[in-house]
Amino acid sequence: MPNSNLSFVAQEKIADYLLSTTHAVGKAKAKFFSAFGFDVEDADTFRGALIQHSVVRDVNREVPSPFGVKYTLVCEIQTPDERNPCIVTVWIINTGTNVPKLITAYPE
Repeated sequence: MPNSNLSFVAQEKIADYLLSTTHAVGKAKAKFFSAFGFDVEDADTFRGALIQHSVVRDVNREVPSPFGVKYTLVCEIQTPDERNPCIVTVWIINTGTNVPKLITAYPE
């Protein structure tokens, strides 16, 4: 993915969505990711793994959108328990910027 070394994952994306046990959509994702050792109390570990995923994985799909270009990456993520499941991450580089921002992550 272009500029993957600049990848950004917002704290709110982790705490209020991907690892939230109360978010309507996120709670299923939280259950999955926490089963591999990720925890909202240590969001930096999850953020680091997501960023690493953006750097080491090849782009599976690239789709222009009205807001920029979306990139889908698929395969293993490094997890605290080292079982490293295959996941999908979706990133966007908004028009006029060069920073990939995480949109979502989910099991493959």
